[in-house]
Amino acid sequence: MSRNLALFDLDHTLLPLDSDQAWAHFIADLGIEGAARHAEEIDGYYRQYVAGTLDMSAYLNYTLAPLARHSREQLDAWHSQFMRDIIAPATLPAALDLVRRHHEAGDLCCIVTATNEFITQPIGKALGFEHLLGIQLGTEGGDPLGRFTGAALGVPTFREGKVTRTESWLASLGHALHDFPQSYFYSDSINDVPLMERVTHPVATNPDARLRAIATDRGWPVIELFE
Repeated sequence: MSRNLALFDLDHTLLPLDSDQAWAHFIADLGIEGAARHAEEIDGYYRQYVAGTLDMSAYLNYTLAPLARHSREQLDAWHSQFMRDIIAPATLPAALDLVRRHHEAGDLCCIVTATNEFITQPIGKALGFEHLLGIQLGTEGGDPLGRFTGAALGVPTFREGKVTRTESWLASLGHALHDFPQSYFYSDSINDVPLMERVTHPVATNPDARLRAIATDRGWPVIELFE
């Protein structure tokens, strides 16, 4: 195999925001009943994520529940507005250039994010990605276009789960991590160290303080895509 593998975290890596947190505040700003309180709780969970103390099961139970209260048509309409009002202005040239360079090199590219796929799949497409691994969502009757149940499916793409899901995805394509001459993973978060340790080229990207310290200690490159 001649081409390389390029994996990217999304939130605070390719985007200067947390997409789940931004979605919660976007819905709150629309005045949806209960959404303001939900956004406050999501802020608390985000602080736990940064601290490395997040209980993923509790977080998923809380953050996914509101998706089950609305039709897919309504959610999709809100998401289209979310993309226009929040994500498009936050999509910056430096991040797009990084992704473009890997695509032009012929690398196999994928976003691996701990945010759910309803929020992140349209973002991934807007950034030029064919492949994205995120929190998988249950739907009524298992219909991919059906109403969300508020439950998560499978292994969460979080910490060691990012390794598991990445390996499973590659296996579905007939590949393994060690098949690639060079493999990259760009991330800002200490939570992503397990996957960063598995690639040949971990890159601390807009890193938090603890990941920056690890990168410095291990000689990993550090890049800044945002001011």
